[in-house]
Amino acid sequence: MTQKELLYVEDAIGHEQNVGEIVSETINLLQDKNLKTFMKNELKKHQAIETKLMNLLEGEAK
Repeated sequence: MTQKELLYVEDAIGHEQNVGEIVSETINLLQDKNLKTFMKNELKKHQAIETKLMNLLEGEAK
């Protein structure tokens, strides 16, 4: 992977972490049970994407 591609992946990881933090904070403020459930599912999706991106970086480190 080129340096430019590595930087892109690192930026994408940072983006997913920020989204995760925002969604987590939002979940704590919500009162509607259905909306909370929806947001928790969305959070899981973003955490899965972050994990995939981290695995991609780990694969490059080997």
